Amino acid sequence: MIVAERKNRTVLDKFDRFGEMMTDGRLTMPSDGKIYRLREAILLSKKLGRPLSEEEMKQFEL
Repeated sequence: MIVAERKNRTVLDKFDRFGEMMTDGRLTMPSDGKIYRLREAILLSKKLGRPLSEEEMKQFEL
């Protein structure tokens, strides 16, 4: 016998209204206009095993 649990309706309501509080509809922050060499930054991050700091990211700015 399979027992399925019904989702609470309030959870579904919140999902349907996701993003309504954002005035311009964006789900991310606006770009700061900077361009990075992301492939190199990602490789360094993987090598270090952690996210890069702001200072470390500055070396990858174009």
